[in-house]
Amino acid sequence: MIPFASERGNGADLAAHLQNAGDNEFIELADMRGAVAQDLHGAFAEWEAQARALTRCRNYLCSLSINPDDLQGGITRDQYLDYIARVEDKLGLSDQPRAVVFHIKDGREHCHVVWSRIDAEAGKAVNLPFYKDKLMTVSREFARDHGIELPEGYYAHEDRQWKRNRQLSRYDSIKQKETGITHEQRMAAVTEAWQASDTGAAFVHALEERGYMLARGRNATRPVLVDIYGHTYGLTRLIDDPAVKTKQVRERLGADHAPDKLPSVEQAQAVAKDRRRAIADFEKARAESEQVAQLIRTQKERRADLVGKIAMFETAQSAKRQMLEADQLAARRLRADLVAELRERRAQRSQNRPTGLAAFLGKVTGISLAIKKLHERRDRQRVKSYRAERDALIRSQAYELAGFEKRQELQAAELRRQQRALGQIEKKELASLQQALRREHRQAHQKQHVHSPTFALAFGPPGRPAAIDKAAKRHTSKNKRALEEQERQEARRPTKRKRINLIEEFTRAADSDDDDDGSGGRGDSGGPKPPTGPRGPDKPKGPKGQKGRDGPDRPSRRPRRRRKGRDFDRGM
Repeated sequence: MIPFASERGNGADLAAHLQNAGDNEFIELADMRGAVAQDLHGAFAEWEAQARALTRCRNYLCSLSINPDDLQGGITRDQYLDYIARVEDKLGLSDQPRAVVFHIKDGREHCHVVWSRIDAEAGKAVNLPFYKDKLMTVSREFARDHGIELPEGYYAHEDRQWKRNRQLSRYDSIKQKETGITHEQRMAAVTEAWQASDTGAAFVHALEERGYMLARGRNATRPVLVDIYGHTYGLTRLIDDPAVKTKQVRERLGADHAPDKLPSVEQAQAVAKDRRRAIADFEKARAESEQVAQLIRTQKERRADLVGKIAMFETAQSAKRQMLEADQLAARRLRADLVAELRERRAQRSQNRPTGLAAFLGKVTGISLAIKKLHERRDRQRVKSYRAERDALIRSQAYELAGFEKRQELQAAELRRQQRALGQIEKKELASLQQALRREHRQAHQKQHVHSPTFALAFGPPGRPAAIDKAAKRHTSKNKRALEEQERQEARRPTKRKRINLIEEFTRAADSDDDDDGSGGRGDSGGPKPPTGPRGPDKPKGPKGQKGRDGPDRPSRRPRRRRKGRDFDRGM
């Protein structure tokens, strides 16, 4: 039984991975807790929203995979839940939202558990210190209580060799999936090449036969390996001998294969790319694959259900909207009811109007006028009541329509989210299938080897020694190589600087002044000449045309220098 846990973000990618039907024969979402949505994409999106709103935590998920040993009969669902409960209690995740997914891959059942680390009530992320050590403790206790035998690594974790061969990193596991070559096979191949060689040239040749090329690491001090697929590996990590360090590797390689004489990682990857292109055209193989076509047909059938659901939803939405509009239109007939009511009252008043002597007396006494004013007041009250009822109806119908549109918008957003989630799952399934096809294709080229295909590069013409750095640059043009070689030679060539003897220059300048004006100047004064010798005053020459400190009229203290070859220097 091997658990593997990690703190991570990017819940959408994890949800697509957990629902990838291309890698798994069976997928079951067994439990969902602490989320409104009942699917993985929706739940992880809710937990991500909580992380962004309440904290600054990026790795807001804790993912755990539980892989039981099939040789021991596996474990039951109750045992899975018991182990999950122990992990939750040990890591402090008992009350956190979670999702439990069961997979069957290649006939092997395993379980994935994903917790949200965000505590919504406290407004912070749950800290998981030393969670790997705690998982080891939980696994030992669980195995002891249920009579399960654990791998040797759980008991020999202090062993140095176990530390060298501990669980692969994510990058190494991806390389292993793409190439189909395990870390143990690579280590065995490189160790065999190391043990079978006694010189640097023999070791390099043995590595090339096993599909590896020596290159200069990015720090330019350690040699690394580049395989035929362009992946890089640490050389000392693949030698299964604790005594072999970088120093021993450098001594074995010698000066001919020093890091500065090796090609860079980019150059080695370019050579490997050309070699892969010569081996096979992977893009064409993927396009013509029947498995890819079958996967696309399966995805279309699955997508057809969601497309039909979306079409039914749009039809139902349109029908509900029409019904709502009809109901609201029927409720808005207040004006017609008011007009009919007023007409009916006026007709009744016309029929009940007094005539003859009663009409005369009512008019004389003012009773008719009072009755008329009373009827007008009642009509105004009825109109005012109608307007208030109309405004209230307009507000209520607008609120009802806004709520209806909001519900429809949320339902449409949910369907769009499901559609995006399905697209991510399909993309993940296609990538998994393409990776499997590449692995099968590469394994087909490895039938006669337990390692990568050899580079089969001619590092030099027949009868000449191998030159790896030249072979690595064979993909460049001849003109470019010639220019690079010329630049290297010019960089190595020392710069010759003409040494100036200041004593000779001062002497020559003084003699030329004597011949020019005959006055002797400093020469006729009988003063001593500047001493001649191997060393003299070594004052730096100032820039041409530079003015003195006191201004441009200050005479220079240095004697004027005459250019060699002038007429007055020749005595003419």
